[in-house]
Amino acid sequence: MNREAARKKAEELVSQMTIEEMASQLRFDSPAIPRLNIPEYNWWNEGLHGFARSGTATSFPQAIGLGATFDTELLGEVGEVVSTEARAKYNEYTKHEDRDIYKGLTIWSPNINLFRDPRWGRGQETYGEDPYLIKELALPFIKGIQGEGEHLKAAACAKHMAVHSGPESLRHSFDAKASMKDMHETYLPQFEAAVVEGEVESVMGAYNRTNGEPCCAHSYLMGELLRGKWGFKGHFVSDCWALRDFHENHRVTSNIVESAALALKEGCDLNCGCTYITIEQGLRDGRIDPEDVKRSAINLFTTRYLLGLNEETEYDSIPYEKVECEEHLKIAGRATAESIVLLKNDGILPLSSDKVRTIGVIGPNASSRDALIGNYYGTSSEYITPLQGIIDEAGKEGIRVLYSEGCHLFKDRPDNLARPMNRISEAQIVAEHSDVVVLCLGLDATIEGEEGDTGNQFASGDKIDLKLPAPQRLLVEKVLETGTPVIVLMLAGSAMDLDLESEKAKAILQCWYPGARGGREIAQILFGKINPSGKLPVTIYRGDDELPEFTDYSMKGRTYRYMRNEAMYPFGFGLKYTKTAVKSAEIVEGRDIFADSSVEGSVKIKATVSNEGSLEAREVVEVYARTDSADEPLNPKLVAFASLKLPADGTKDIEIDIPYKNFTTVDNDGVRALRGTKAEIWVGISQPDERSRALLGTAPVKLDI
Repeated sequence: MNREAARKKAEELVSQMTIEEMASQLRFDSPAIPRLNIPEYNWWNEGLHGFARSGTATSFPQAIGLGATFDTELLGEVGEVVSTEARAKYNEYTKHEDRDIYKGLTIWSPNINLFRDPRWGRGQETYGEDPYLIKELALPFIKGIQGEGEHLKAAACAKHMAVHSGPESLRHSFDAKASMKDMHETYLPQFEAAVVEGEVESVMGAYNRTNGEPCCAHSYLMGELLRGKWGFKGHFVSDCWALRDFHENHRVTSNIVESAALALKEGCDLNCGCTYITIEQGLRDGRIDPEDVKRSAINLFTTRYLLGLNEETEYDSIPYEKVECEEHLKIAGRATAESIVLLKNDGILPLSSDKVRTIGVIGPNASSRDALIGNYYGTSSEYITPLQGIIDEAGKEGIRVLYSEGCHLFKDRPDNLARPMNRISEAQIVAEHSDVVVLCLGLDATIEGEEGDTGNQFASGDKIDLKLPAPQRLLVEKVLETGTPVIVLMLAGSAMDLDLESEKAKAILQCWYPGARGGREIAQILFGKINPSGKLPVTIYRGDDELPEFTDYSMKGRTYRYMRNEAMYPFGFGLKYTKTAVKSAEIVEGRDIFADSSVEGSVKIKATVSNEGSLEAREVVEVYARTDSADEPLNPKLVAFASLKLPADGTKDIEIDIPYKNFTTVDNDGVRALRGTKAEIWVGISQPDERSRALLGTAPVKLDI
């Protein structure tokens, strides 16, 4: 069903409603209207990295781990799994007349906010710190969710628009100040792409204000851009209870009725929260225009008709057996394998029984289910922790595994200060009796995450710094003191301070939150069954001293595009067990880019990529560029990437298109245009920075236009 037909049906249905019935349908928990055969519908559902909060579902790595794959095809498959399992469950739930929360087909994912500061607890929900990477991964994910059938398979939601990335403790009252250049260069491109290219069905507003206006009633973001310039045809939903902040925290209105009136006027169709229960009062008082209510009701029922709710669809036959099926679990395993980033390896990896007879597995995240799943998760029928994965793989090699928790994840009980040393003593003993230690460190969603969802209440889900919690820092020091070689597994949703680990550990794997069964792929990487291929979607800084103030939304000094100092591990970086490199590259089309007045063409590059080693490798070719425009970011920016499989000790050719649009720049007025007269292009397996070159032992091929 096309949108025009769906909207016509929605208009006909809404025209039969009373104004009170229309108003009732603008809440996330929309009640039934029996006389019109409209069942109740709950709009709130989640699918960030697998169908969430609705019982058993296939579990994928947290979104930041999906970002580390740099794999657009994979993200499309993940989106398809989410919508398939959503439909499979919806089909059964409706048979049982269960229309409760988390059981509908409107999926409030993906989160396409920019991870601008590693202290932000919700950064784990994003695809990283680069707007182009976010866009390229979000588009296939959205397409996978929404499908290409006559009806929407499910409705995706791009959130949270916009300029939203902490602090969590201030989000209900904070005013994020951003220049027009930063808005259109960094914070908005992925939202524009989701609407214009991805035709995303829904957009969710953020809690904060942006440049003075609340994001769920923002005349510029919602009116001028979203509905105006970008031509958005879907529905707009508030973040949950964000409209209440208008009068309680932002103080842009004086009471709840005024908040409802403002949100409706600016185009917020659906209220996740309770503010819209006052619409009838606002109508009686003359503070709410009935036409605003009608418009939003039509927008919402257009989506419902596009989904085919209350009628037969091509998805009705998707059986419940598709939930967590073998096919979906294979995709999840591949996602985990591709997400893990090898940051350091002094030759200790991969492990083998020729050199190792006893492995000590130590650390609070070794046997933790919470460290597998991050936030916004579904339930898995099986959990494979790093400890279990290592036990399984080591058993095949005849290697013994010793285990010690070592310390608690976050803090030890203050009423028994002896306990931490007792546990660390055990960890030292395990290390001393092992040939190698796998030290499992990091965080979980009880420490970093969304405000109100964590026990980290002093920072509301954010981190006060990038250091590991104190008990883990002590554990690292004491285990390193034993002299046993240490391999660090970092399970966290963000960049952590790895100064000591980088200096003294023999290897480091950034594992993110790898999914419910992620310990299996972690172990397979440790034992060389899988050649690691993940790339950092964020910068790992040398501590947080160089970071700007958390509340400063200027991009100056932030992310790889604007930082002046050298990273510990740069954006786009990742090692393998084999040496790969771009051996040659050439421009085969598009040299006339700056003579062309349009931005519809592309620069086509052909590159030859090599793999020197006995293992097959998946490599990501990364292309960075910088024009001579004065409006360019400080450092070369990512303009294209593509993944490919390389045979052992072999080479492969690849062609990559760089749309002309990726060479445009944004001026101080927020206007994007092709302004340069020449450009430098780097084609490689990393950024063209000195730190990446030193760590990888190879440099990108430089091309000039």
